[in-house]
Amino acid sequence: MKRPAFPALAGDLAAVVLFAALGRETHEHGLDPAGVLLTAAPFLAGAGLGWLVARAWRRPMAVWPTGVAIWLGAVVAGLLLRGAFGGGLAPAFQIVTLVTLGVLLVGWRLAAALVTKLRNVRAVP
Repeated sequence: MKRPAFPALAGDLAAVVLFAALGRETHEHGLDPAGVLLTAAPFLAGAGLGWLVARAWRRPMAVWPTGVAIWLGAVVAGLLLRGAFGGGLAPAFQIVTLVTLGVLLVGWRLAAALVTKLRNVRAVP
């Protein structure tokens, strides 16, 4: 069953903004909306690139390849953009970015797939 892309896009945007907010809160930079969006911007652009590369609107809820492409786009392009605009790229930050965005961007798709599977199992008499 094909699902509309907008909820998945909203989920990805929320995941990246949550990543930025968690990072800012952890490093005591504050949670003002402009600051969170500025921090999230390179990773949002990277996730957008991942959407385009994967043509995510075709299968927006798929973990593979859609979720993985969006995750890797957010990480690789996001880090490149962050570095290009003078943001820090410490190896520890790169690892945290890879893991956290993976958990958020792929994780919500895995959770949605599990819920869908459980609903389908319960629906079968």
